[in-house]
Amino acid sequence: MAGSVVAAVLLSPWWWTAAGVLTAVLVLAVWDLLQRKHSVLRNYPVLGHLRFLLEDVRPELQQYFIERNFDGRPFDRDTRSIVYERAKGTAAEEPFGTERDLYQPGSEYLVPSMVPRPVPEDAPRVRIGGAKCTQPYDMALLNVSAMSFGALSSNALLALNTGAALGGFAHDTGEGGLSEYHLRPGGDLIWEIGTGYFGCRTEDGGFDEKLFAEKAAHEQVKCVSLKLSQGAKPGIGGVLPGPKVTAEIAKVRGVPQGQTVTSPPYHRVFSTPRELVRFLDRMRELAGGKPVGFKLCVGSRREFLAVCKAMLAEDVTPDFIVVDGAEGGTGAAPLEFADNVGLPLTEGLITVHNALVGAGLRDRIKIGASGKVATGSDLVKRLLQGADYTNAARAMMFAVGCIQAQRCHTNTCPVGVATQDPKLAHALDVGDKSHRVQRFQEATVKSALQLMASMGVTDRSELAPHMLLHRIDPHTVRSYAELHEWLTPGQLLKDAPQSWQRDWDAADPDRFAG
Repeated sequence: MAGSVVAAVLLSPWWWTAAGVLTAVLVLAVWDLLQRKHSVLRNYPVLGHLRFLLEDVRPELQQYFIERNFDGRPFDRDTRSIVYERAKGTAAEEPFGTERDLYQPGSEYLVPSMVPRPVPEDAPRVRIGGAKCTQPYDMALLNVSAMSFGALSSNALLALNTGAALGGFAHDTGEGGLSEYHLRPGGDLIWEIGTGYFGCRTEDGGFDEKLFAEKAAHEQVKCVSLKLSQGAKPGIGGVLPGPKVTAEIAKVRGVPQGQTVTSPPYHRVFSTPRELVRFLDRMRELAGGKPVGFKLCVGSRREFLAVCKAMLAEDVTPDFIVVDGAEGGTGAAPLEFADNVGLPLTEGLITVHNALVGAGLRDRIKIGASGKVATGSDLVKRLLQGADYTNAARAMMFAVGCIQAQRCHTNTCPVGVATQDPKLAHALDVGDKSHRVQRFQEATVKSALQLMASMGVTDRSELAPHMLLHRIDPHTVRSYAELHEWLTPGQLLKDAPQSWQRDWDAADPDRFAG
């Protein structure tokens, strides 16, 4: 810029134009670095505006290059726009009518009532805790799903947990251990324990009861969740690349610094359904009576029925079960697993709900649902399909600024969400993004309650499968009550329907067998 001024004085007045442009660019760069709303501009001043230019001028190009799912499949642009608008606190209404094809096979519709109900002023909560739970927890209808320290940056976790504290909902830690960034803001936590037992791990990779009990006693830890499998990659363990294993992460997880961390695909502490149930009971005892449950991506119905039989035989039940759909996202997973293994959330959720109902266990166990839950309609659909509450991961990442750049595994996330590079992570402003998280959750739950009221119900217990319609073809629509078989309480114990009889008879509480 100084050179342009000199050239303007000595050579030609046209150089004043260049000086003016350079000055404007410098001012813009300083502004980008100082503002707190856009992480991408803080990390890439001036150049980062190209991202917003794409958004304004060619939204279809932005969707292709930016709005891609972690496993390469498109994530609905309208859904993402809803998340962003709610996180920012802007109106979600749009002019004109729907732009989706209502006659497209696979389309689904909630059934409105001719007599809508008033929308409740206060969002309902779900009591988690059975007979053996001495410290029950009241869960919100929408919570932060599992995302680990290591996969996400410290600032991203601080924003998520601060948002949870502001909004009064729960934050699942993911399997990467219990870090100060989960604990510092004071938000309610669901501590997830995976096959690597990070945070309560012995030197040889086993489960450390003493360490687990010490950490489970934290006031912020409200529930403990044992992860059996994950929707995006069921049947294999998680992977944290070595460059992301900093000294801090290594300490939290109890692993060597700088080395790639691969969780085993299976647990060492149990090998049969009966042993699983007993271990859950032991975890609840070690946790001082706090709610304990497990998370899985459903595969074999027979295996899950074997767990139900083990619960009946031992008279031990978890306080909750989280069903993770195969459509769930992750920072890194083999494409074959992401696309071809495990049941989608709808089928998995209905399977678990019916199995528990048929075994006479449903009233003792609450069900959570996770897997592309992002809007109020998503939430209502999952409640209709058998869930008591929901968890969201990807939508919460959008709320803290994720633009789906698909660099999660490279440690170069441009907005500081999925990176351990302190320079990149610093761009994520915790104060701004935590309020976005809180606003998104509040607005989404409010939307769900508005939808329920339009359907003539005010409580989730009033929702029923006939209230959700599914289009089979351009001329045929069926309700979920017609499309799926719904068991009655204890039906498997008395007179199992033919469609369930073979799996129920073959289910063995002393072995897992698909």
